[in-house]
Amino acid sequence: MSQKIVFMGTPEFSIPTLESLINSNHKILAVYSQPASKANRGQKTIPSEVEVLAKEHSLNLRTPNSLDNHEEYNYLKKLEPDIVVVIAYGKIIPKKFLDLSKYGFINVHASLLPKWRGAAPIQRSIMNLDNQTGISIMKIVEELDAGPVMHQDKIQINENVDALTLSKVLSKLGAKSIINAIDKIEKGEATFIEQDHGKATYAKKILKTEGRINWNENAKKVLAKINGLNPNPGAWFEYKNERLKVWKAEIVNQNSNAGKITDDRLTIACKEQSIKILEIQKEGKSRQLTDHFLLGNEIKSGDIIT
Repeated sequence: MSQKIVFMGTPEFSIPTLESLINSNHKILAVYSQPASKANRGQKTIPSEVEVLAKEHSLNLRTPNSLDNHEEYNYLKKLEPDIVVVIAYGKIIPKKFLDLSKYGFINVHASLLPKWRGAAPIQRSIMNLDNQTGISIMKIVEELDAGPVMHQDKIQINENVDALTLSKVLSKLGAKSIINAIDKIEKGEATFIEQDHGKATYAKKILKTEGRINWNENAKKVLAKINGLNPNPGAWFEYKNERLKVWKAEIVNQNSNAGKITDDRLTIACKEQSIKILEIQKEGKSRQLTDHFLLGNEIKSGDIIT
């Protein structure tokens, strides 16, 4: 049986789920996404990935600056959706909206709740050196990511995965699971289990200031920062007053003074072990393999990076 769906999402992470809904037998009444943003110092307006896909499929698109107004409330109420699917929408959904859908607002969240509630679960999971993560399908309640969970998919992760790669894996996992979840809800077979709120942890929004590498941490933590902040905002260090962004690195089992460049191939010592940088980018330039970068940039072995 076909369900009447309203979809809310904004970035690339939301796309596989929207595609799954488009290719299903369910009817998409409307798609909500954040308004187009301005890039390049306001010279060009960039629509969200969800907006682009919605227009390609001639879906009913809504891009309000806020949901907290009578117009959007009455619009959604008139649609009479069975389910509202939310994935990385990026805006607060007012409490009064949550009763406008027959089966509620169902969220696809990129962590194993109650761990990593909040804005940056993928990045925080990597930076925390977690060896397991996944997606949770939950019912939205007033408190952030605190609603009861009906389904989880778990995957193992290692120290070499970056946020971009993990995001793609989890977005596809969520897209597959949401269709099964909707079928269970429709058949009355869904069981929503309350989270253990005492075990909740929070994945606060990533700040640009977090990108600076601290070489006084051990190499595993440094690599986790590099991978967790790839591609945005990126992990970086300064050398001779120039900011260098690290795209890819690996751990080398050698020790020296923290921050010391130990060879001519850009291996830098940490508190424990060292980091060998594999891909790097000078501010305002393109990213390069380290070997290519070093052809035009002299970085001396023995120098200390603070």
